[in-house]
Amino acid sequence: MRNLDLSPLYRSTVGFDRIANLLDQVMAGDRSGPSYPPYNIEKTAENAYRITLAVAGFSEDDISIEAREGVLVVKAEKKAEEDEKDERVFLHRGIAERGFERRFQLADHVRAEGATLENGLLHVDLVREVPEALKPRRIEISSAKTPVLEG
Repeated sequence: MRNLDLSPLYRSTVGFDRIANLLDQVMAGDRSGPSYPPYNIEKTAENAYRITLAVAGFSEDDISIEAREGVLVVKAEKKAEEDEKDERVFLHRGIAERGFERRFQLADHVRAEGATLENGLLHVDLVREVPEALKPRRIEISSAKTPVLEG
């Protein structure tokens, strides 16, 4: 029996509106996704989400966040300082300060609201704003009155 790994659905999608495409990717065996940096996706309210990435060693100047065409792109590149390189000698270097680019597929009507960098964690807050025209609305049922003909 074949086991299905649906974890890619939870790892890189917020909102789950494009589930058919994701199922196709899973069935095709696309397991070559990046694993650095580690991250969490949490639902903070009815229409609010938060993506938290572990970006130890990066400053606000090293990180860029961009949302375009339904994709949130978080990119970081460490800017090396020449003076700092000459003075430091590492006996062990376990903190990865390599550059990265992480992409998250956003559902329809999900937009990035803001980002904060705190204690080595980058928090990106997302909000889902469905337009009024697309929200479900209740339609009242009225009783049909048959016209009375006088004559």
